[in-house]
Amino acid sequence: METPLEISFHNMPSSKRIEADIRKRVAKLDKIYGRLTSCRVSVELRSKRHRTGNVYEVHVELQAPRSLLVVSREPHRVKERHANADVRTSVRDAFDAAELRLIEYKKKRLAKERARRRVSAQSRREAETAAG
Repeated sequence: METPLEISFHNMPSSKRIEADIRKRVAKLDKIYGRLTSCRVSVELRSKRHRTGNVYEVHVELQAPRSLLVVSREPHRVKERHANADVRTSVRDAFDAAELRLIEYKKKRLAKERARRRVSAQSRREAETAAG
């Protein structure tokens, strides 16, 4: 990546363990698509609930050369909110979703590149037949 990874924690103290986990997962994303230019990760404690558990929201922003991929993971259903009251689980879910989105983006970019090559090769052949 061209710019360093940005990790921010909101409404909670920062954790070296969580930062290390995030760095490891971002390195995996960088292996999947090596043209990432920047990555920002935000971990936010939405609410402190003693009885039902804490709700964490994780945002991952991946900047590629021509687009911005954003993954925001907040449990939406009540059962999901209270089943995963662990910040590491929320980080894992967010990066799993980011990995799927990045793989999908990579496939689309490759398909566009192949189509562009086909068109340029076809126009080259047409130019050669017209000239020759």
